[in-house]
Amino acid sequence: MIRFFFRFVGLWVLAGAFVALVLDGVRSIASSAIVTTPLGVTWLAVSPNSLARFQAFIERSLSLTVWEYLVVPVLGAPLFAVLGVAGALLLLIGRRPAVPNPRA
Repeated sequence: MIRFFFRFVGLWVLAGAFVALVLDGVRSIASSAIVTTPLGVTWLAVSPNSLARFQAFIERSLSLTVWEYLVVPVLGAPLFAVLGVAGALLLLIGRRPAVPNPRA
């Protein structure tokens, strides 16, 4: 049951990555230059309070160095890439175990 949940969520996250890729593609065609939307910009547009709380949590729990050198680069990465990697990892976690070949 839990593998199904991981596969289901992973598929939806990959669908979100595809939508983000299409939106970036449309914006790139319209502006005649490559345009990507960073994860941080999207998160700030959707819920600025949660981004501020997340930053405070990381700085309080771990350190400012972790925020600056680990989290900020991920927030600057294109949304479609972050969602694509997250979706692929969820699908890998939820994959069915390989059935051994009885003839071998």
